Amino acid sequence: MIYRRKTYKIKPEKLNDFNQFFHSYIYPNQIENGAKLIGRWVNDNKTEILAIWEYKSIEHYKVIESLIRNSELHKQAKEKIKELGELYIESEQDFLISTANYHPPKHLLSVSGYITNKAGEVLLVRNFHRSDTMEMPGGQVEEGETLEEAIHREVIEETGIKVDLLGITGIYQNISSGVTCTVFRGEYQSGEVRTAENETSEVFFTKLNKENIDQFITRNQFRSRALDAMEPNYLPYEAFKVKPYELINRFEVKREYS
Repeated sequence: MIYRRKTYKIKPEKLNDFNQFFHSYIYPNQIENGAKLIGRWVNDNKTEILAIWEYKSIEHYKVIESLIRNSELHKQAKEKIKELGELYIESEQDFLISTANYHPPKHLLSVSGYITNKAGEVLLVRNFHRSDTMEMPGGQVEEGETLEEAIHREVIEETGIKVDLLGITGIYQNISSGVTCTVFRGEYQSGEVRTAENETSEVFFTKLNKENIDQFITRNQFRSRALDAMEPNYLPYEAFKVKPYELINRFEVKREYS
């Protein structure tokens, strides 16, 4: 992500006019075309307004700016400025890169994968921060990712394995932490099993069934996900974009029984 810092020098008596113009023309046009407003502030003496916008990349910003400049609302904004007169004295902007994520969202999405090899063994990992149990590989969905992209990334990062996905076997909401986990079932495609530095201390395929699962997965919330995935009823799932509509991927409903 990149962040655009836009600063306007204004006359205090123009603050209300500028705010109304912003909320009527600038804000809706930016949001409609894909930008995200992080925040907007005015200083104590009402002579400076600061807005910070978020974009996926500098290329994303350029695409949005092009769409805005060719929009009907932009034409209307230019006519409105002629009517209102000078709204600000001068403006400047620059681009910022965040050093870390300091404000995680209140609701988080995560993914996990029940991955089997040709022998029917299940891929398990032991994380450093949950060393009391084995579990299926997975992790948090990053902003802009599809669920499918996230599980592919997490499995590779934690285990070194590339997988083919079959479908979604369950959705699990942790009310205490605000994390909702989507579990995929998949099959080994390629790669050598390995641990990940600072993430996984153990990674291996093993025979896993209802009789021995307690020996490996000791936490109830992780155990139920694996048990559901053993005899899956796959859920429908779509990832798409809008304006224009584009279907990225879809998993159909299907049932499998062992």
